[in-house]
Amino acid sequence: MKHKNKVFDNVLDLIGQTPLIKLNKIASKFKGNFFAKVESFNPGQSSKDRIALYIIEEAERKGILTPGDTIIETTSGNTGYSIAMVSIIKGYDCVLAVSSKSSADKIDMLKTMGAKVYVCPAHVSADDPRSYYQVAKRLHEEIKGSVYINQYFNELNIDAHYNSTGPEIWDQTDGNITHLVACSGTGGTISGTARYLKEQNPDIKVIGVDAFGSVIKKYHETREFDEKEIYPYRIEGLGKNLIPTATDFDVIDEFVKVTDEESAHTARLIAKSEGLFVGYTSGAAMQAIMQLNEQGAFKKDDNIVVIFPDHGSRYMSKVYSDKWMNEQGFFDSKNEAAAQKIQYVK
Repeated sequence: MKHKNKVFDNVLDLIGQTPLIKLNKIASKFKGNFFAKVESFNPGQSSKDRIALYIIEEAERKGILTPGDTIIETTSGNTGYSIAMVSIIKGYDCVLAVSSKSSADKIDMLKTMGAKVYVCPAHVSADDPRSYYQVAKRLHEEIKGSVYINQYFNELNIDAHYNSTGPEIWDQTDGNITHLVACSGTGGTISGTARYLKEQNPDIKVIGVDAFGSVIKKYHETREFDEKEIYPYRIEGLGKNLIPTATDFDVIDEFVKVTDEESAHTARLIAKSEGLFVGYTSGAAMQAIMQLNEQGAFKKDDNIVVIFPDHGSRYMSKVYSDKWMNEQGFFDSKNEAAAQKIQYVK
């Protein structure tokens, strides 16, 4: 409950109502007006705060969650952090199965928030018993009084954004949004937001962002799951090696694929041009806009909203580490290491 004197009962009251910020320098030569929905302003610094609170409170309302229960989830990091945060406030134990692709920063934060963390190999099939999907299922069976959030196959993932992110964007743009650009992992963010926006104006174009190595784009176009599309990639929380039912493909008009390398450099560019320290998937979303702009996808009076899902602090050992960028082969003559700009005084 929010008090009149603007004191909040706890951090959960701060979830939602994140700002829409105009992108000035990075999109200055593009056709259209570009705005970022900056989800790092949530207390858990990502859009996943919305689904964590919504799904847990729905489970409480239905009597599925009771005091002393354990919440279990699969996560690439952000959802886990949000669930751990909500669990602290509401008094639940939290157990997380995490992909080994998640940054060390994210895993350390999950442990700091009191969660018990199982790190599972990233590059195995979804039905492999070592995958974080299967590990979470096993833990749910083994731990008495546990509830498995299962964000990839939970319709409430969509509902959370239908009831919050969508209305916020519609209100913040005074209903003048023409395009929504968002990354798709579980698909809940883009699906719920798009579902609401298209109910207000079916002409709004919704563009999903996918990774090379993921099956999502091809499935959207053909409705066929093609295992040949799957290969390892580096971006966290984007794309999938399975088809999440938390993705409503019918409200998404098209998908754009982006590379690991370009997305990493674009994340850094957002920080340097807009002063917004955002995560890897934000770089991917902005990279998709750059590609669409080159293809002439936007007109002068279009109003494009891009969702920046999380904060850059969760990628200090990855895209914001010169060492990691060098190890991936992401620095070349065109993209010099930022370390060259550092001068050490002796």
